[in-house]
This record gives sequence, C-alpha cells and structure tokens, in this order.
Amino acid sequence: MKNSIPDQFLFDVVNQHQTHPQQAESDNNWSKLLCSGSNLWMDTGDFDAVSQLWTNEFSALTTNNTLLNAEVQKGVYDAVINDVGKQLNGLSQEEKVNEVAFCLNAIHGLRLAKAFKCKVSVELHTDYAHDIEMTYQVGKRLFELCKEQFIIKVPFTAAGLIAARKLHDERIPVNMTLCFSVRQNVLASMIAKPAYSNVFVGRVGAYFANNGFTTAGHIGEKVTAEAQKCLRKVNERGYATTKLIAASIRTAEQISDLAGTDVLTIPVGGVKEFNNRGYEADSSIEMPSDALIKQLNLKHLWQVNDQERGVAVKLSTKVPANQNVLVEQFHKYGCHDIFPELNENELKQIEEDGKIPQHNKWSGRIENFEIGIDTLLNKAGLYAFMKDQAALDGRIVSYL
Repeated sequence: MKNSIPDQFLFDVVNQHQTHPQQAESDNNWSKLLCSGSNLWMDTGDFDAVSQLWTNEFSALTTNNTLLNAEVQKGVYDAVINDVGKQLNGLSQEEKVNEVAFCLNAIHGLRLAKAFKCKVSVELHTDYAHDIEMTYQVGKRLFELCKEQFIIKVPFTAAGLIAARKLHDERIPVNMTLCFSVRQNVLASMIAKPAYSNVFVGRVGAYFANNGFTTAGHIGEKVTAEAQKCLRKVNERGYATTKLIAASIRTAEQISDLAGTDVLTIPVGGVKEFNNRGYEADSSIEMPSDALIKQLNLKHLWQVNDQERGVAVKLSTKVPANQNVLVEQFHKYGCHDIFPELNENELKQIEEDGKIPQHNKWSGRIENFEIGIDTLLNKAGLYAFMKDQAALDGRIVSYL
C-alpha cells in the first residue's frame, strides 16, 4: 500500500511501551470450565483489567472497534497518532486517518499478544466492511505482522464473506463476526470457511428483552447451542473446519449454560461475575414459548432451511468475485431476508435505533419473511461499530 508505515516502526512503538509478559496463575473454577471442552477467551483490550483477571486457563483476547476506541480515548496513543501522522505525506485525509487507525489497531494488538502471550483477534476499520479488496489487503497486512498470534475479524456482509474466503485460501485465520443465528453461521462456515464464527448470545437475548417479549426464554443460548451442533455437522461433512464462538456473553449463568461451546469469549463484567459465582454445571436452557415462535418465525434463528442449505452448498465450491453477484445467488435461491434491499430511510432507522432495533418498526416485514431478526441485529451491530470507529477517527483527525 502506498506510503504505509513500515512494520519496524510498529514494532519499535510496541517495545517503547515496555509491554512485559504478565505472570498468571491457574484458577479452579476456570479449570472446571476448561474441562467442558471450551476454549476461554477474554473480550477486552483493557490492559489493567486483563492483568487483574487473567489466568492460565485463558488463551486469547478479542478486540473490536468499540474496545479499541475505549483505549484510544484514554489518550495513551496520542503521541503515536502524532508521530505516525508526520510520516504520511502524499495521502488524502481519509487515507491518513485509515493508516493511523491501522497502526493503532496493530500496535495495540501486538502489545496484548506480547504481554499475555496469547492469540489476539483484531478487527478492521469499518470502512472496509463492504470492500472486498481492502478487507483482503488490510487483513493480510495485519496478519503478517504477527502470524503466530493474530486472528483477523471480518464482519458477516456479502463483501465480508468473499474477502474472508480469500484470506482463508491463503491460510489466514479469520474470525467472522456479527453473526446472530444458526443460518448465518452455517453460511459463513461453508462459504467463507473461517477459522471461527460467532453467535452474539447476549445481544440476541437483548433484542427480545428490550422489545418486551417476556416469553423468549433463553433464546440466545438456544441459538448458540444449535449453532454448535450444526457447525460440527458441517465440519464432519468436510465443508469447513470452523469453530463456534459464544460472544456477547452477559452473565455468569450464560457461561455455565454454554460450557462445551468451542470458544467462550467473555467480557470483563462476565469474568468478574463468574469469579464470584463459580461454575454451575446443571444449568438448563429455557425455550421460547410456542406462540412467540409462531408469531415471529423464530425458527429461522436456529434452523437452516432447504434454500439456505442450497445456496451454502452452491457457494462452498466457488465464491463470486463480486458481492452483488453473491447477493443475486442468495435471492435466486429464495433467501431474500438475509441480504434484503433496504432504502436509505430504513438503513437510517437501523442506525438510529442503536445496537438493538425496535421490533415494532419491522414486525410486518419480519412476519412476512422479508427481513430476519438476525439480519437486523447484524446491520445494527455494524452501525454501532461504525459509530465507535468514527469517534476513534475523530481523535486521529484532531492530531493530524
């Protein structure tokens, strides 16, 4: 990439921050959970928080645009922003901002990897969410900085599926993020073939709780449990080798409920609550009521229909080079509610609602199979990341 910052500069900054490896001990409760078969990751980029909570049972950290922004807004990287900015000649303002943002993401990820001797899942600038080539190029560049420890996060979008497959084909591990249903995870695993994909457990549950559905049960946990079963079948049949991540965990109860999922990535609050509560292996998952399942077509969250299987198989062997062609394939197979056509007002509505869309504004389209709840949550999640990325970019601009 033209006028990009040399890798050595990034390594020098990491060394200047004196990120020494942290000593960790084992914990009995986390050891019991590890014995369930789950790998344990911590969902934060906060050095102080990780230092206080890290145990030998954890093997990775995850960051994202929101978590990185939280660290950048503390001011710890202001001098880095200033130094990088001075080296970027001949670039537009947008190119400068994106290059500085890349450097901050890389430096913070490298510091975490060095300090905790673990893998780190790092996310790309949200500008690339619908750009195949930039996702591929920037993802590859980021991975090559730390091949043994970096996992590249790519959002579940039409462009993201294609870019993730290109990264996979070069043996670059991808964590496909912003998935909220079994079908999104199955489609991601078969089409993009990432090393990891996600169910955002807590956010699925929050959709129903925030919208007043009192009979939704443990729907996030239900979706996650079914996604785990389906991904293992996909892997057994040779389509992929994707592991499932239970993400957006909110409570210690959810940690116990989902023990045995391939990966649990747990935010600081969940880690603290689990430390106080401990592992309770006899948890049970409550199903949504039959009436709610019928009313909202909820089975689309935890089942994969014939049309979705068909497009997944079709695209598992050859992925289009263009996201418009990929979306056309989905529509050809009758899967209109995964990548629906939305006008500017509808997109603005999703953006304004925040992470959790307001159901009453979409109920008719959901009940008519025109858009899925998982699709709404996916788009809302991306807009939320874009908001935090904009705040991070704003701090960069103030120093350029």
